[in-house]
Amino acid sequence: MDFQQLFSRILQTVDEEAYFTPVDHVDGSQRAAAEAFQSSISQPDFDPDVVRSLVDKLADRGHFDPVMRLSALHVIACHPKVRDFDEAARLCGEQEFAALEQGGPSLQANLASVDRHRGVLAFVRGHHEVALDYFARALERQRTAENVGNVLCTLCAMAEHDEARSLLEQVRAAFPKALVDKLNDSIARDPDLASLRSEAPHDHH
Repeated sequence: MDFQQLFSRILQTVDEEAYFTPVDHVDGSQRAAAEAFQSSISQPDFDPDVVRSLVDKLADRGHFDPVMRLSALHVIACHPKVRDFDEAARLCGEQEFAALEQGGPSLQANLASVDRHRGVLAFVRGHHEVALDYFARALERQRTAENVGNVLCTLCAMAEHDEARSLLEQVRAAFPKALVDKLNDSIARDPDLASLRSEAPHDHH
């Protein structure tokens, strides 16, 4: 795999795009709903049916738009307790169609979400090169610490630690401080990024 070509794709549009976090394109009510969903799926006694009902309720009340609803359902389908990958794949297609139908200023962010979900699906099925391509595409569409982290996680899973460190150095040099700070926090917390911790800055004051 040509990692240099991949990196140039990721880095070439750095100066040409506005930066935003995943919630910047989400209005306040959707943000609150997203937090409620995140909280419910993080519970140790997580019940998929209960959380699906919550998602549908949030959508019925207008707190989730169709794209966000399908994104949340995909997260449930890929959850280690569920692992319904046929359903996850179907939801990716539905989410992409919903994103295109909705259009508007959130289109690229919504399509980045679809790419990210397809990447997750490929990753959990062990297709790391396919996952890497989807995660890189998500990052091209939407410059977030989460999307950078997914690319780095996949490189680490492929045992491409030198490549991951090289990309991390370039991201730290080129990307805005706010994004780099979030990325450094992820590296400190995420076991999948543990091999990059020696590369993390030590001035956490």
